[in-house]
Amino acid sequence: MNITRSDSADGTCILTFDRQGSSANVFDRATLDELDAHLAALEKETGIRGVVLASAKPKIFIAGADLNAFKHADERNLADIVNLGHGVFSRLNRLPVPSVAAINGVCLGGGLEVALACDWRVASLDQSTKLGLPETQLGIIPAWGGSTRLPKLIGLPQALGLILTGKQLAAQPALKLGLIDDVTHPEYLLESARRLLARGKRAETARRLTSRMPVSALVAAKARRDVRAKTRGHYPAPLKAIEVCAAAVGAPVPEGLAREKAAFLELVRSPECRNLMNVFFLQERAKKIQLPAADAKPRSAVSMIRKVAVIGAGTMGAGIAQWTSARGLAVRLKDINPEALARGMHAIEKVYADAVKRRVFTLPEATAGLDRITPIHTDVSLTDVDLVIEAALEKLEIKQQVFRELERAVGPDTILATNTSALSIDAIASVLARPERLVGLHFFNPVHRMQLVEIVRGPRTSPAVLEGALQFVKAIGKLPVIAKDSPGFLVNRILLPYMVEAVWLFTEGVPAPEIDRLMLDFGMPMGPMRLGDEVGLDVAQHVAKDLERRLPNPVPINDTLEKMVAKGWLGKKSGRGFYLHPTKGSHTPPNPEAGFLQPEKSRPSNPASRLDRMVLIMINEAARVLEEGVVDSPEDVDFGMIMGTGWAPFRGGPLRYADTLGAAEIVRRLEVLVRDVAPHFAPCWRLREMAREQRGFYDADAATGPGRDQTIQLNLPAVEPRLDVDVPLVSGSGPLGQRVMPAATPPSRQAAGVK
Repeated sequence: MNITRSDSADGTCILTFDRQGSSANVFDRATLDELDAHLAALEKETGIRGVVLASAKPKIFIAGADLNAFKHADERNLADIVNLGHGVFSRLNRLPVPSVAAINGVCLGGGLEVALACDWRVASLDQSTKLGLPETQLGIIPAWGGSTRLPKLIGLPQALGLILTGKQLAAQPALKLGLIDDVTHPEYLLESARRLLARGKRAETARRLTSRMPVSALVAAKARRDVRAKTRGHYPAPLKAIEVCAAAVGAPVPEGLAREKAAFLELVRSPECRNLMNVFFLQERAKKIQLPAADAKPRSAVSMIRKVAVIGAGTMGAGIAQWTSARGLAVRLKDINPEALARGMHAIEKVYADAVKRRVFTLPEATAGLDRITPIHTDVSLTDVDLVIEAALEKLEIKQQVFRELERAVGPDTILATNTSALSIDAIASVLARPERLVGLHFFNPVHRMQLVEIVRGPRTSPAVLEGALQFVKAIGKLPVIAKDSPGFLVNRILLPYMVEAVWLFTEGVPAPEIDRLMLDFGMPMGPMRLGDEVGLDVAQHVAKDLERRLPNPVPINDTLEKMVAKGWLGKKSGRGFYLHPTKGSHTPPNPEAGFLQPEKSRPSNPASRLDRMVLIMINEAARVLEEGVVDSPEDVDFGMIMGTGWAPFRGGPLRYADTLGAAEIVRRLEVLVRDVAPHFAPCWRLREMAREQRGFYDADAATGPGRDQTIQLNLPAVEPRLDVDVPLVSGSGPLGQRVMPAATPPSRQAAGVK
């Protein structure tokens, strides 16, 4: 039983959703059938004044469709699921008595679609309340009436603004948009619903402006142009959503529902949909990741982290402190430089202020979060702190000195963590009397936007410390991936060769915008040359040299960045790098003075070869990562690269994309590059073996980690179903700050000892 009915003396019938054995309410076939049975009974009853849909879950109304239902379903079964949803929600809409959705908590996807089928909607002011239709982020469209009813309710431009972006609205913005009809505090939700029932049935009307077909056509045309410009045509779902929504505005509801169904069935067969759904399930997998039973031995002192100290108030330290405080933990932010500490606190205040403007927090919530941070610039005892995260400069000697001092200042059970993006965890821990208490927690910049955290286990990191770090990352709402202490860990290890190869192309005479355009067209959120400028070329030079020294199969680097840094060209922060970065405006033309780094005559090459050089070098390195056991499975690689770099989600990640190409084809192309370009393209042992055995990374016999499910049609691991997605599709989700760094590059490969 997922829906219970209760009737009150005033004739109000309340249908309460409460999925048994789950923290979330979702729509599956059984729940839809159950709702249909309740509605069929209500159609025949007299004395009912109105119907209220409510939830027994404290933070969730209905989180969407059960995506697990897509796993084994063929096209006929999927069509039946769409038809069932259409039939049940239309029956709700046609009830002879008014209906109200009383929304408290998450109301997404199918949850919002059933609410749209009601006559009225009221939402609580609780922070957990979010309304949205995120289906296009999964490669499909809202197909239980959302693409038809939403444009009729709020107008085509506003509907497309929600559907195309997957944006989730709090109650007040949803009220302003006309998506809901009232807001109230959770305890008054049913009272407000009863007031809405008194209005009777709602007349179905479309917004006048967009009901005229010429206006709808103009809105749709502009939306298509914007989507193509933003996605470069890689994502078919947003374009199909525009088509269906625009047609629905002036058409009867049954026609709109028929278009939804046809579009959904077309999209769900696409590789983009399969890959985006895989990304969603990888996110859910990360939320539930656990250490092997042999390693999961948490001490009571680390099983619950309440007090955190962050050492270093720079960009990363301030970001970590802000995010942690926003999750209810007390944070001490320490920096020996009072001016740096003041700048860090100012940056935190700005993040909170922006979050208030975007209605992520109320002003009291933001104020409370800020109050949980205690800035410190003097030596104080940290014996009562459960976790210390070091975010000092990316230099081994500095980090070692910080931890020498920390070990004396903290308690015996305090976890010590470093936010290093590339340095050896074991080398940092070598100065500690108890090196087993150090773990890597590599956050990505900007911390308040990037979900991924690499948890790096040093060779001496204890299971208890690793478990404590994992529980902390999950508790603050980040998505973890566990990596072995190896040069570059996971993300930087794979991305570095790509960045270096991009600069090689530049030194061969390929213009920076052309290099970036190739990778943008491939699906990366930012081109490698622009990324180098965003990172900072001085930081890039330092990290690249360090990783070249420690990587087992490095791409050779040279002194190009060194020359640029010597000129004061540090990238965006200095206003000049591979591009010019004016203080005002977004236009960034290429740096005309960088031509001295390029030959007078460029080396002949074609776009396909250039693309192979940048993409296949990442696949080759990703295969080495698995070969060396840096992570446990191909899922870890693809998840880390998508969430940490924005790696073309519609392609599913580097290893899923590799399976699309086939190992034999990858090996063939790499061997061509060895012959024509440089020996470092030589395919690794794992790729050669896979090519010989004609298998892929995701084949059952190629699995290297636990928890794989290769029997399902869409290759989706089983998780608790919900439609709450945050998949980085386009620009804005790529790596920034102290991340993977492009290497210095010489005028010729011969200068670096490469033929």
